[in-house]
Amino acid sequence: MQFTGAFTALVTPFKNGAVDEEAYRAHIEWQIEQGIDGLVPCGTTGESATLSHAEHVQVIKICVDQVKGRIPVLAGAGSNNTTEAVELARHAKDAKADGALLITPYYNKPTQAGLIAHFKAIADGVSMPFIVYNVPGRTSVNLLPQTVAALKKQVADVVGIKEATGNLTQISEVIEFCGKDFTVLSGDDFTVLPTLAIGGHGVISVVSNVAPALMRKLCKAWRKGDIKKAQRLHYKLAPISRAMFMETNPIPAKTALGMMGRMKPELRLPLVNMCPENDARLAEVLKKSGIM
Repeated sequence: MQFTGAFTALVTPFKNGAVDEEAYRAHIEWQIEQGIDGLVPCGTTGESATLSHAEHVQVIKICVDQVKGRIPVLAGAGSNNTTEAVELARHAKDAKADGALLITPYYNKPTQAGLIAHFKAIADGVSMPFIVYNVPGRTSVNLLPQTVAALKKQVADVVGIKEATGNLTQISEVIEFCGKDFTVLSGDDFTVLPTLAIGGHGVISVVSNVAPALMRKLCKAWRKGDIKKAQRLHYKLAPISRAMFMETNPIPAKTALGMMGRMKPELRLPLVNMCPENDARLAEVLKKSGIM
């Protein structure tokens, strides 16, 4: 199971409207130094929706090049256009990413049969390990546990799921129906420990952009059976998790990294700078947690 532990859903730094390669490489290197288990470029947190195809390819290539095989790279390659998703997955494979993260098609609202057909078409076009990504709050479609089990049976390249429903009953059913050899990752920073407790394997995290060592330690403590330590880390991370979602992700994460001096907190429209009141609240949380 290659994609286990704490994976960071990387932000994409910008400078004057372009990808800031220097800051991006520095952020990746810092993540590795902090002990993160894996990295996810070009996800929602990486503002993939506003990256051009050329930038999408560039960002994945930079990440793979900087990592140099030290940890797995799971490249965002999803789309609500199946043909486009095949193309993005092919780019991820060509860049030598270890796998691809495939979001359920958004806006189209396909049926469960349509979801299976979508992922099967991608796997028919490109053979590599895939983690499917279920986030109904952003897509308006819910990949049901029975559908995930059918996908696992029908599409060998689908090796796991990033589950961001926050619904532990649903996550439990995915684990029950798919078995222990299917990677289940929390896609919600608030439910990392509960997901691990019911048999999950880790997290694709927004919070680990600013606190990679803490998130990795939480996952490691659970794997080693140190429940008390995992609980302590869960509650230490809780206020940071709340702060990272006080406005639309990745606005708080980028703002926090700017406060930490790690990159320029530049966003792309339609995302805008954090409002002043939340900016102050975020700074207070970072100071209290010892991050800043």
